[in-house]
Amino acid sequence: MKILVVDDDKDIVELLSIYIKNEGYEVEKAYNGKEALTKINTNPDIALMILDIMMPQMDGIEVIKEIRKDSQLPVLMLSAKTNDMDKIQGLIQGADDYVTKPFNPLEVMARVKSLLRRAQHDVKNDVPDVLKVGSLVIKKDSHEVETVTGKSIQLTALEFGILYLLASHPNRVFSADDIFERVWQQESVVSAKTVMVHVSHLRDKIEEATDGEKVIQTVWGVGYKVESH
Repeated sequence: MKILVVDDDKDIVELLSIYIKNEGYEVEKAYNGKEALTKINTNPDIALMILDIMMPQMDGIEVIKEIRKDSQLPVLMLSAKTNDMDKIQGLIQGADDYVTKPFNPLEVMARVKSLLRRAQHDVKNDVPDVLKVGSLVIKKDSHEVETVTGKSIQLTALEFGILYLLASHPNRVFSADDIFERVWQQESVVSAKTVMVHVSHLRDKIEEATDGEKVIQTVWGVGYKVESH
């Protein structure tokens, strides 16, 4: 598989490239946002992107906005910013995970592997390939979600994973930690806010497509659930 590394700091690009190659992956490199978009558009075999936020010509947030218009490519963000709002902004725009600088390259690779596993295998459950929840039709194999009237809802890989997890266990309440460990496939580390942001964005998309239908319920102080009907 091929991984795109995007950062205006060439030393960081070279460092990550060494670790990526040592794990058996191929590497594509870009040093600004516009170059990153060109690489994505001309390399359909790119499986994941490691993306810096602060870059010339086009920053990482703008890059994510562009690719999320028609792609669910897994994105791991890198940033020197540590403020929670910066992290939340990146997640809302569609990033799948976030690492702050300075980082341990081994941690970056662990997150890369986790994102690739999820993209390949999705959330595994012994449930039908097609689920119906309220006015939604959720298709596991194709990662598609649409309304019963045929209106498509574009979700990121993480948003789909959260929806599918909740929908495949109706009436069961999942805590933020549960969701993080099952969907992100990592041990939970301060995950509640991360999950909250993704659930909020997922709800917005569902409500926009269904004229306000409340599919995901919050159980205050406990977690989230989808009720069976």
